[in-house]
Amino acid sequence: MVGVIWLVQLLVYPAMREVPIERWIPWHLRHCQRISYVVGPLMLVEVFTALGLWLQGLSGVVFYTSLALLAVNWLSTLVIQIPLHGICELAHSPTAIRRLITTNWIRTLAWSTRGVLVGLLVLDATRV
Repeated sequence: MVGVIWLVQLLVYPAMREVPIERWIPWHLRHCQRISYVVGPLMLVEVFTALGLWLQGLSGVVFYTSLALLAVNWLSTLVIQIPLHGICELAHSPTAIRRLITTNWIRTLAWSTRGVLVGLLVLDATRV
């Protein structure tokens, strides 16, 4: 998800500003459908992997911090990004696009930090 979120942050969301208004609704619909095929399964894999690791006894500050960041990503997606995409689904909205770009930094930073923490967990696991 780290790579996906950086692509969305630096390429996809800013490119929304370039979509002609008359092509906006079909473009946005295709975007939402296609990105869901990538992001949805990856987000679910994250949750089930974290749950499986927790059930196997993984704990500690790094692991629990990574879980908290996972929750931040889900909450931001559900409470901020999905409603903004709902606005964009109805009409081209420069305000909603600007808010998508600015508020997506929450997820970008959270997923990036989580990626580092998960990397530390993997390194720790390989030392055993």
